[in-house]
Amino acid sequence: MIKYWVKNTFKTLASAMIIATIALSTATISNANEPDLIFKKSTVWKFLSPDHKLAVYAIDDPIIKGVACHFTVPEKGGVAGFFGVAEEVSDISLACRQVGPIEFTEKFEQGDVMYRKKRSILFKKMRIVRGCDAKRNTLVYLVYSDKVIEGSPKNSTSTVPIMPWGTQMPARCEDYLK
Repeated sequence: MIKYWVKNTFKTLASAMIIATIALSTATISNANEPDLIFKKSTVWKFLSPDHKLAVYAIDDPIIKGVACHFTVPEKGGVAGFFGVAEEVSDISLACRQVGPIEFTEKFEQGDVMYRKKRSILFKKMRIVRGCDAKRNTLVYLVYSDKVIEGSPKNSTSTVPIMPWGTQMPARCEDYLK
């Protein structure tokens, strides 16, 4: 019985190491517009392995200068988190703000992906998408996880009303919709 357990445990750890190596090599290829880590806060202490954490990141909209978003994602600790094979939970919060004069560098479609990141090895991804509320001249950002949880995806929305900045008059987001 012990031989069987040791043999299977070794196979599981070897598989986890291979999968973690593949995940880490593909993670560096992901998106050129990578978010900046602001800080992490431990939420659950784990004995002899990494703690569960909340990680806060900042990212600038790559095609709309003057807009920055901050999002918080939970990161699993434990042995599975250490090897990069833990399936992350879908709870993600989002806040976007105007941080300078708004300048559109190209046109976009409603629901275009601003940022995407894998949240598990196989199935789960988080996405931040953008849209334009033309009537209110407001940019709308939505973050969601594409793995369905109990029939509906977890999500969070943030809006950025386009306001004058200094002497610059604001652009109209509807003028930049495809």
